[in-house]
Amino acid sequence: MDGSEDRFTELYERYHGDVWRYVARRVVGPDVGDVVAEVFLVAWRRLREVPAESALPWLYGVARLVLANEARGRRRWRELTLRVAAEPDQSVMADHADEVISQRDVAMALDRVPDLDREVLRLVAWERLSAAEAAVVLGCSRATFAMRLMRARRRLRSQLSVVGLETGQASHAAPSMSNWSG
Repeated sequence: MDGSEDRFTELYERYHGDVWRYVARRVVGPDVGDVVAEVFLVAWRRLREVPAESALPWLYGVARLVLANEARGRRRWRELTLRVAAEPDQSVMADHADEVISQRDVAMALDRVPDLDREVLRLVAWERLSAAEAAVVLGCSRATFAMRLMRARRRLRSQLSVVGLETGQASHAAPSMSNWSG
């Protein structure tokens, strides 16, 4: 052992309270613990770079960067939420006839989309999971899942159109995707 664990333990025990207070003065609620944990994760990964004489200022600098990343993430999330909310609901179709499609055509179209798209669609349509719950299943953020769902729905619609042409259905419009929304 090269003493890394001992050095990190000493660093953690000595400065955890200071870093906690630094972060707590800048964020509110349960995020404090997450940010502090991230700071010490960076410290562990970059332990050789932590200066012996000025470890606390170095940790504060890491905390500042982690807080900036968190703020950027929240800002991106808000922007994505506003953008998604501003888009028209793709699941609402004007023509009721578009709602009528055979199960065989849906199965054929579903078989033609990539595996990840099928899983995304199945999680919301068959398992009836919310986007947040499905994101946990796939191990991604809710925003990432929302983008995957949007793309999967688009690909399924495209395949439904192709299947419709192949099976002789006259409508080129996609059927309602209300069962496939999250």
